[in-house]
Amino acid sequence: MKATAKPTPPATESLQIHRQVVLPWGKSIAIAFNSIRVRFFRSLITTMSLVLAVSFLSFVSVNTNVANGLLSTGDPALRQALIRSGYDLQPEDTRADSSPKQRWIVILSLLVCVVGIVNAQLMAVTERFREIGTMKCLGALDRFVLRLFLLEASMQGLVGAGLGALAGALFALLSNAARFGTQAVTTPVPGDILLSVAIATGVGCLLSVLGVLYPAFVAARMQPVEAMRAEH
Repeated sequence: MKATAKPTPPATESLQIHRQVVLPWGKSIAIAFNSIRVRFFRSLITTMSLVLAVSFLSFVSVNTNVANGLLSTGDPALRQALIRSGYDLQPEDTRADSSPKQRWIVILSLLVCVVGIVNAQLMAVTERFREIGTMKCLGALDRFVLRLFLLEASMQGLVGAGLGALAGALFALLSNAARFGTQAVTTPVPGDILLSVAIATGVGCLLSVLGVLYPAFVAARMQPVEAMRAEH
């Protein structure tokens, strides 16, 4: 007599399916990178909006670092030059700070950047209805789709924020060198400038991820049948 195969216990079967549809992080990163490459120009638009917003944040921060470096020299001529350039310095002030107007402009530019990212990612979700539906029909879990969008946003955020922070810092140093001479480059503490660049980069990455959260949840909760029926 032939031995009959024992039925697979539900728990074991569920574990096997779970292993089939949950891809490792390395594969997820590769898929996310390929998705950015395929949609290069749309990704470039999103990245450039982040570059512009973060570069302005970095520019303002490094400007403040340069002003503090010049103040630390104790040179009255440099102090007067800073006042003429727009810094509101009192006689007892030993450190400069960005103006409220600059801070509001930075906040508004970052908010506009987030809105732009949300709109771009919602359009990307609309364009990828069939792709998302195919993945879910093949067994992709909601968290895999969510992970995919977050990885794409993180990659774009890291590149865009990094380039923007470096560009803003470089432009700030060059513009201050043109106004105040080489002391604008030599007097600031390098660690302060690096910290400003790092903070600007981190803020840009955070904004990129926050901007994609809602579109990513929309994509993750999409029903496979509805996604496959969509005409896009």
